[in-house]
Amino acid sequence: MSTIFIVLPILTILMFDLGLALQPNDFKLIAQRPKPIIIGLIGQIILLPLIAWGLISLFIHIPFFAHSLTPLFIIGIMLVACSPGGSSSNVFSMLAKGDVALSVTLTACSSIITLFSLPLIMAWVTSHVGETMNIHLPIGKLLVQNIVLMVVPISIGFVLNIYRPHWAARLHSILKRIAMPALVLLVTIFFIQHRQTIVAEFGSLGLMMTILILLTTACGALLAWLFGMTIKERRTLVIEIGMQNAAQAITIACSPLIFNNEIIAVPAIIYALMMNLILLAFVGLTKLHP
Repeated sequence: MSTIFIVLPILTILMFDLGLALQPNDFKLIAQRPKPIIIGLIGQIILLPLIAWGLISLFIHIPFFAHSLTPLFIIGIMLVACSPGGSSSNVFSMLAKGDVALSVTLTACSSIITLFSLPLIMAWVTSHVGETMNIHLPIGKLLVQNIVLMVVPISIGFVLNIYRPHWAARLHSILKRIAMPALVLLVTIFFIQHRQTIVAEFGSLGLMMTILILLTTACGALLAWLFGMTIKERRTLVIEIGMQNAAQAITIACSPLIFNNEIIAVPAIIYALMMNLILLAFVGLTKLHP
């Protein structure tokens, strides 16, 4: 069974759940507290892809990493780096006793901005590394797919929350509990289907994904500290800047309309595993220092 038939409903449900969590007041946060939102978006949309490309440019000259940095894997790594947010980050912010309202607003804003930033960045990446394998990015199809799978379910959830808040609250309480198990299911199925490739590349790609996550979370902590954020805002920015939407990256990689190549999704699967382990450790640390 193709992974796309699993990841499509998972991504749609996660985006619908994000819409259920959104309220009109969340957008007022942009005007009330613009600084943490601007910092978060700069970290997510600009710094993270730059850090990922910088690591690729560095590691491609190191033999331990170089053999894993094939054009397909480079595209996969950059695809993860260009897919910020996701409803799971809201759950982690809540567990870490962060600023959940800020997390939800950042996730919503980054999801909208990603409609335009991801195609632009990935078109540049594929033009640099994909031509040798005849890999091209159909920007128009990617835009349409993101609108259908992200904007539409977010909008439906948002409207439902406005006009039927009780229904929205009940649905959100159910869906937020299945967000993490759904991602675990996706990773498990994908691992079974591509276990040989994942096991063979896990050493180098796993280490690279771990370094990427640690650098970006450290970048979030540093930015929050430099700009005098509160402890709750700091925790949220660490999570939001460090945590990417692996489901979105896997969807784009596997989609018949876009890349139609499950090997491109391998970095996202490895990233999802390492990301959850690292952020669970971060949540544990926040429990020690409330």
